[in-house]
Amino acid sequence: MPRSQTRIALVMENVRKQIATRAYLPGASLPSLRQQARLSNVSISTVVEAYERLVAENVISARPGAGFFVSGPAAPLDLTRQTVDKTRDIDPLWISRQALEADPQLLKPGCGWLPPSWMYEEGIRKAMRLAARAQNTLLTDYATPYGHVELRQLLGRKLAKTGVTATTDQIMLTESGTQAVDLICRFLLQPGDCVLVDDPCYFNFHALLRAHPVKVIGVPFTPQGPDLAAFAHILQTCSPRLYITNAGIHNPTGVSLTPVAAHQMLKLAEAAGLIIVEDDIFADFETSPAPRLAAYDGLHNVIQIGSFSKTVSAAVRCGYIIARRDWMDSLVDLKIATSFGGGQLASMLLFSALTGSGYRRHMESVRLRLTVAMQATLENLASLNIRPWHTPQAGMFLWCRLPDGADAAQIARACLKQGVVLAPGNTFSQSGSASDFLRFNVSQCNDSAIFSALKSALKPS
Repeated sequence: MPRSQTRIALVMENVRKQIATRAYLPGASLPSLRQQARLSNVSISTVVEAYERLVAENVISARPGAGFFVSGPAAPLDLTRQTVDKTRDIDPLWISRQALEADPQLLKPGCGWLPPSWMYEEGIRKAMRLAARAQNTLLTDYATPYGHVELRQLLGRKLAKTGVTATTDQIMLTESGTQAVDLICRFLLQPGDCVLVDDPCYFNFHALLRAHPVKVIGVPFTPQGPDLAAFAHILQTCSPRLYITNAGIHNPTGVSLTPVAAHQMLKLAEAAGLIIVEDDIFADFETSPAPRLAAYDGLHNVIQIGSFSKTVSAAVRCGYIIARRDWMDSLVDLKIATSFGGGQLASMLLFSALTGSGYRRHMESVRLRLTVAMQATLENLASLNIRPWHTPQAGMFLWCRLPDGADAAQIARACLKQGVVLAPGNTFSQSGSASDFLRFNVSQCNDSAIFSALKSALKPS
């Protein structure tokens, strides 16, 4: 293709991307020919041709003497187009789809969940047998707006062990932990608000926040928690509305927040009027509880969320939100508006599984298996000169630096050809500063073919 044609195509693609991501809404004025030429570093004649072709496609319209405008209704939101200067291979949604859609024979050391054989299948089967004998309304009717009351009572007692005090009217069940974050974002955020995430952080936070027209800033993460000096600077200069982080075991680093860091964070957040969302999904993997921001804060400016997909079953979807009482009515209204009453079968199954005699023993077994798997994975990675950034005390994740000069995205592409799905570091990094990192799930690292693929991919070409 001639260079001039390539430049025209690039201008057209940029306009389409702005429309697809709703940066340009229907009726919005496009940059003038001169402005677009300057923004795209092309000639005005190139922009004229690009705009005329977009007019011919009915993507935009021309108004004599006024300029060019976006045509038609709002385009469906295209999250994939919101990735800037990154190949699709390291996009959070692409990574998730590789792990979720992949052939069952593929090895998945980059995924974020336990192998099926490690999950609480026995407890779910027992719960299903009990459910089959339940009254018909539990099997056929909508749940109440707050959700299964006995499960919420159980959660209240469970939370008390980490110092979080919440009554049942401060606990609302959701369809998943992801829905919990989405409802909170809908409740608290306005277009243009600033949201903080850890850098690195759970990559689906990035993907989910793309669906909200907000500015996302990463807070550098350390082995003690967020970098407090950077945190304070961002609070002063950016006035963020929300900060989303992990409680207990951090994803992807495996770090547990120290009490000193927790207290200092909360002091800074309170002074800045910052609301914190604390995701406690890995609570049952801990061998000893880490500090909980929700406990220290008393649920004043901290909202805690969680789910059971990592410990009981990913097939039984149920999460929860725990927040101050005066926020709950609005959150319940949002839940009804977006999912109506929700289902109650999942919460009933979970309540039965969690209160049966086997769950405690199941998790003791899982924690022991993770300890063994952690040590074995560390040894196998060390033989390849892949080193942990931090050695976790519990959990399933290792955040590891590759040997000098290695690029995680390239390694991931090479390993995928050998049937191994990895999670490159920049998928987790808002700043794109983790190109030489990979996250490993030690529970999914028990096949020697994983390390053979890594060894092959790391060889100089």
